[in-house]
Amino acid sequence: MSAWAALAGGFVGTVVLTSTMRAATALQLTRMDLPFLLGTAFTTDRRKAKVVGYVLHFSFGLAFSLIYWTVFAAIDHAGFILGGLFGVAHALFAGTALVGILLPAVHPRMAHDLTAAQSTPLLETPGFMLLNYGRQTPVVAVAAHIVYGAIVGGFVALAA
Repeated sequence: MSAWAALAGGFVGTVVLTSTMRAATALQLTRMDLPFLLGTAFTTDRRKAKVVGYVLHFSFGLAFSLIYWTVFAAIDHAGFILGGLFGVAHALFAGTALVGILLPAVHPRMAHDLTAAQSTPLLETPGFMLLNYGRQTPVVAVAAHIVYGAIVGGFVALAA
């Protein structure tokens, strides 16, 4: 199994995932803008935050593709369906632990459950499974991650 195939799948999968989430925002299915949330952890400049956020999001997409590849290699099996199942786990992990708990804990401009009443955070915490950004947000996020995982799994399987 090829790590290069996983990285190629990770790149394509991240393009699709990011485009899906951006389209969902434009269609008012969600208020989530993950690249913006990531970027504002490093800068208050909104334009720069978008650029930084997209670079980080693509870097994370590539890193996760290597995690998928490691598991595919360990179990000696890869494919679209298995990758999609990994995408479900990825979405649940991201929506609960990563973005739901860890990001608000370290983000200097995001509210969290310990934010003092006198403070004025610039960003709302995503909440459990990103529900604070709209009721459809978890559905869109899980669906986009399933597609991401299927793409990574497919690329790895096709290259084997």
